[in-house]
Amino acid sequence: MWMRRARTTALALAVAGVTAIGGQAATGHPSPAHGGLELHEIGDFEHPSYIAHAPGYRRLLFVVEQPGRISVLRSGHRLHRPFVDLEGRVNVSHPERGLLSVAFPPDYKHSQRFYVYYTNQHGDNEVDELKRARKHPARSVASSRRRVLLIPHPGEANHNGGQLQFGPDGRLYIATGDGGGEGDSGDNARHLNVLLGKLLRIDPRKRGRRAYTVPASNPFVGRQGARPEIYAYGFRNPWRFSFDRRDGTLAIGDVGQARQEEIDYTTIRHARGANFGWPEYEGDSTYDAARPDPNPHPPSPTFPILTYTHSEGCAIIGGYVVRGPTLKALDGRYLYADLCDGEIRSLRPTLNGARGDRGTGLELRSPTSFGVGHRGRLYVASRAGPVYQLRETP
Repeated sequence: MWMRRARTTALALAVAGVTAIGGQAATGHPSPAHGGLELHEIGDFEHPSYIAHAPGYRRLLFVVEQPGRISVLRSGHRLHRPFVDLEGRVNVSHPERGLLSVAFPPDYKHSQRFYVYYTNQHGDNEVDELKRARKHPARSVASSRRRVLLIPHPGEANHNGGQLQFGPDGRLYIATGDGGGEGDSGDNARHLNVLLGKLLRIDPRKRGRRAYTVPASNPFVGRQGARPEIYAYGFRNPWRFSFDRRDGTLAIGDVGQARQEEIDYTTIRHARGANFGWPEYEGDSTYDAARPDPNPHPPSPTFPILTYTHSEGCAIIGGYVVRGPTLKALDGRYLYADLCDGEIRSLRPTLNGARGDRGTGLELRSPTSFGVGHRGRLYVASRAGPVYQLRETP
């Protein structure tokens, strides 16, 4: 039903000395063109953590910088003025804290609303809404900031998750880590009365006095003792997830504890109310099976389609299924990487497992995130600063 990655790589983990996303960052440089693919640098940023584009603005590309800014490129040229500056609000006391992602709704061109995810000065995770300037699409209005959702994150500084994505249903999905500590010491991932270690689903628009609303179709709506925002649970640190632009299938890269990294792949319908296993399972292996499950009649775990061990990496960087004309050789394949290993790999995902996992011939230092631009262009960020576009060579 799932597969392990069929390769071994010796990693010089001690070289790095930089921790992020639950692992150590490796050194290295972007690889040259190989097999018809290349990494083309589009700019250098301060700890870039995510890349996104806004519907309706094909010339603009947004790069999230972990210290609290979002920079914007227009037709490939970086603008001097940042799109967003939240440095005074963002906590960067730990490499896994900071401004972690941005999401633009499908109606962004008309609504002017967008959303950011960051760790605030108290160490809690926060989702805020902002608006862009009406006559300046490359600028936001600082005074428009409105808190949508606060996710308490007491104790540890790591495992914040950090991904925002609008799904094909128009709802905002939010991935949160388990709150840190070895082995989910707070047992947050399985408890349905906390928002940590979960995939959340909300309508982030303000309704009267309500900062957001919960879709009635969420699985735990009306269940006593459960937070209705929860859509799926049992995650350790789902740092990056994505939806297939063609069919809406959900892919999640969940960072492992000490043995395995995993890629989960399922439909939105099957993810509804699903348990993805942590901490009973790490990847496809038992981790803490003796700990009693707090939920009555819990569903069987949804197992990953691919795992690999820490002899090959330290922290999965989940990516995207390639769609569109810009990378024809990879069409329909899921791209991912590892923070320590740095190699960009691809596989063909199916609901019954991964097929044809292999390297692309491209690698870079300490990848932190993939991103999608106009017409499905694929980008990848390095914690060292550069952001690259994946391109086919002539």
